[in-house]
Amino acid sequence: MSKKQTTIKNEITLSGVGLHTGNEVTMTFKPAPINNGYSFVRVDLEGKPTIEAKAEYVTNTQRGTNLEKKGVQIQTSEHVLAAAVGLDIDNLIIEINASEPPIMDGSSKFFVKALETAGLVEQDADIKEYVVKDIISFKDEESGSEIILMPADEYQVTTMVDFGTKILGTQNATLTKISDFKEEISAARTFSFLHEIEMLLENNLIKGGDLNNAIVYVDKELSDTTMEKLKKAFKKDNIAVKSNGILDNLNLHWANEAARHKLLDVIGDLALVGTRIKGKVIANKPGHLVNTLFAKKLAKIIKLEKRNNVPKYDLDQPPLMDIHQIMDILPHRPPFLLIDRIIELSDTHVVGMKNVTMNENFFVGHFPGAPVMPGVLQVEAMAQCGGVLVLNTVPDPENYLTYFMKMDNVKFKQKVLPGDTLIFKAELIGPIRRGICHMQSYAYANGKLVCEAELMAQISKVK
Repeated sequence: MSKKQTTIKNEITLSGVGLHTGNEVTMTFKPAPINNGYSFVRVDLEGKPTIEAKAEYVTNTQRGTNLEKKGVQIQTSEHVLAAAVGLDIDNLIIEINASEPPIMDGSSKFFVKALETAGLVEQDADIKEYVVKDIISFKDEESGSEIILMPADEYQVTTMVDFGTKILGTQNATLTKISDFKEEISAARTFSFLHEIEMLLENNLIKGGDLNNAIVYVDKELSDTTMEKLKKAFKKDNIAVKSNGILDNLNLHWANEAARHKLLDVIGDLALVGTRIKGKVIANKPGHLVNTLFAKKLAKIIKLEKRNNVPKYDLDQPPLMDIHQIMDILPHRPPFLLIDRIIELSDTHVVGMKNVTMNENFFVGHFPGAPVMPGVLQVEAMAQCGGVLVLNTVPDPENYLTYFMKMDNVKFKQKVLPGDTLIFKAELIGPIRRGICHMQSYAYANGKLVCEAELMAQISKVK
């Protein structure tokens, strides 16, 4: 049985301070519709712009994974996204009144707690999951950081951390199943080295930092001057170095807490791929740069595979609907009825077929001597398939007409010629509401994608 997508039941709000801005931040988690994925909404800006949590919007990875779309920014997104992935949440809207989520204690623990308090609910759509079939890898030659993704029965992550310092040494962490995220990973806090803290203080870049939301590894001699700076910055009377080489502001939850936090970061950064992953990630010396470069590479691979994943149907089998049954539903008639069969039909998708013959009316003038099926008619045929999908939801489809409302991201990939067999597939992007159908549609011929489009149509009762 296929697993269903999830979101949260109720809204929940939490507040805190942004690490780098020092500003008080209010963030609200809200339920999201199916196939929404994760999206941030900047409620402090005019028009409340949305930034989808996608790898393509990563602009820089200095001190966190920062997203930007049309000039609107979200900084340090990874801890929030890791919490959502760690709880198996597919769809989530994150409203925020600043560019940066609150740092809390430097982990994902408080976000996990808030999302659990909001409650989880199943949605009426199957999960989208990328099943890893071959090894995919990415290496940053400059840093030596490398990420490998290989086939596995479920999403697993292993991180190996080595900063070349005696104080931290080499650490490993492994998450064998995502259900262990809450207990094993979510409370792992961010960490820094003393030399990084000094640089950030000098550049006024950790205004919201205090010694309660970061583990500080002392990788150099702590001078009196530095000590005074730290006391002032973090509003402490006394600061000392513990025997394990960290500042005495907090105790480690685990000896390998640094490696666990890096694992948390990997999960948060790979959330930007935009789909669940069924496979094992091995990350050697991970960091936000290599994580997000790998996420971009993986997102492109998934997009390409989806485009080239031509559905296969046995056209010798009796169709679900033949041309007569289609005409019982659709108001179109030859020469403008552009589908011959319906092969599959469910509540959320439809698959149709058209045999393109030399006898088509449009070949007479498009183009004589080198006939090509007009792209607009390919889109129309996809829309007619969608019409069958939406008209199938009413008891008397013969009393309705279907009208185009919008088409977006229309792309023509290959020419459609006489003799081709076109296969159309349309999938709902969201539930049908008030007779409005929003769908992603594809057309295939000769084992290739020939056309794709995002379509919106509405059915209207004949008066």
